[in-house]
Amino acid sequence: MTKPIEVLIIEDDKRIADIHRRFIEKIAGFHVVGAAHTGEEAKDWVQALSPDLVLLDVYLPDTLGTEIMAFIHEDSPETDIIFITAAAEVNIVKKAYRRGVADYILKPLTFNRFEESLLSYKAKREALTGDGPLQEDSIQLLWNKTTETLSPPASAPPKGIDPLTKEKVVSHIEHLEGGITAEALGLEIGVSRSTARRYLEYLVSEKRAFTELLYGSVGRPERRYFLKSR
Repeated sequence: MTKPIEVLIIEDDKRIADIHRRFIEKIAGFHVVGAAHTGEEAKDWVQALSPDLVLLDVYLPDTLGTEIMAFIHEDSPETDIIFITAAAEVNIVKKAYRRGVADYILKPLTFNRFEESLLSYKAKREALTGDGPLQEDSIQLLWNKTTETLSPPASAPPKGIDPLTKEKVVSHIEHLEGGITAEALGLEIGVSRSTARRYLEYLVSEKRAFTELLYGSVGRPERRYFLKSR
């Protein structure tokens, strides 16, 4: 079993840090190892854990995220960084760019943007595993956000995806203006929730569908799937 990517959240607003944590819990292959709310806490966490990935805010109460970035590169050079911040000043963005951060996300962020960033990072990280030479498409992937080059062609769906069932899912949801959850789709077409989710996620990977995390008046946020119009 592949070891989950360990993520450290560095964010001074505890509510936003909790949102990031809940977002990560919905994305397979990632695991939150901690959350720091000041620069000093961040340094302690980095030194103790050397996480695989840091989600880093710029404006911390006792320092700037760019200073923490420099500390991470010095103390834990194998740790990657994604900035999630409201800071758009050119000098800050330039520092992040020249330091080779994996992504730079401006607040307020959506779940789709967050998920896209982490999945892109995961694909690039996986492309760098092993010791043999890389194929050209894997090398190109490292300098692009898309993961399309790693997706199987439409004529060869992965194991567990039946083309007829996939088209049944498409025809069922293509006229739903409010989208649909995996649980609701499973009930309506007579399959399990996990099977429905597998087909919906495959449609997302094909760029035929997209997801949104919607918050109702009560209860947990709900992940709904929407078919893209053609």
